Amino acid sequence: MKITYQDTKKGVMDLVPETLDDLWHLSHIIEIGDILSSKTTRRIQDTSGDKLRSDRGVKKTFYLGIEVESVSFHVFTGKLRATGSIVSGPEEFVPLGSHHTLEVKLNTSLKIKKEYWSRYVIKRIKRAVSASKKLSAIIIVIEDDVADIGLVRQFGIEYYGPIIGNISGKRIIEKNRQKTVEEFYQKLSEAILKFVDIQNIIIAGPGFNKNNFYGFLGDKYPDISKKAIIENTGSGGRTGIHEVLKKGVVEKLTSENRIATEISAINEILGEIGQSSNKVVYGKKETINAANAGAIEKLLVLDKVVRSERLEKIMDLVENMAGEVMVISCEHEGGKQLESLGNLAAILRYPMN
Repeated sequence: MKITYQDTKKGVMDLVPETLDDLWHLSHIIEIGDILSSKTTRRIQDTSGDKLRSDRGVKKTFYLGIEVESVSFHVFTGKLRATGSIVSGPEEFVPLGSHHTLEVKLNTSLKIKKEYWSRYVIKRIKRAVSASKKLSAIIIVIEDDVADIGLVRQFGIEYYGPIIGNISGKRIIEKNRQKTVEEFYQKLSEAILKFVDIQNIIIAGPGFNKNNFYGFLGDKYPDISKKAIIENTGSGGRTGIHEVLKKGVVEKLTSENRIATEISAINEILGEIGQSSNKVVYGKKETINAANAGAIEKLLVLDKVVRSERLEKIMDLVENMAGEVMVISCEHEGGKQLESLGNLAAILRYPMN
């Protein structure tokens, strides 16, 4: 996510979503009553003649603003749509007050105007912006004794390499060949270790060398190998890197990492409940009481109730008292478990009566 313009006095912010995660964040940032503006395409009937044209009209693209009445994010298609009445746009094409659905698209600027930007919303945007600066994944494509590396950043792919192993199968005796292979794998491992805070490593390629390198990592660098998966490709080099990207592997891993973190937090809550601990609360009333008492160490809130239950102030209160706030997605099993607990739960600093 990128912030391209911000005017806090006017309550306006221009954002550019860059990933599916950004669209997911925006689905919880855009609220009913917000003014949303972006480029859009609408089919316009040609009424210049005596009769409407027999076809379905002409598609035109222009800048349009709506007052949001509903927001929907479809997880499986990755589409974010906002529907509302038109408040700005070319009136020769779209009458003000009529309804329109804006589809929020990746890498397309979106203007949001709010009457009030809560601390929760600002923090969520900053978190998405911060994530865009990190390395999403490293893709390593190995073909024979050549490895190409693609550093997956939000703005695109940064290429690194190639790293060449100089392994000559027929002109070197087996003992020396094995030594040369290990030197190649070591050189490749050192290239990976240069990059800190790696979440996902994808080892790909058309042959068996990717499997051999994965085994080498497991022996020499087990902590790194735990972050790695193997993916088959038909080609090596940059073509292989793009093949991995087209499969959507990076997006899937990023989503799984976030989900794993959230489920771990839910399991911590469930573990405390299973032990009949007095250092956990759940349900709206009990959790809010604990927040008002300054007793919450970690607060878990289901994403879909943040706005409907007006929980931003409670979340701000917990953070002001040095507590941690985690918003849990309702789209996975951990979110469903939190929903069954009343949508809110918390680990306490100290027991409450």
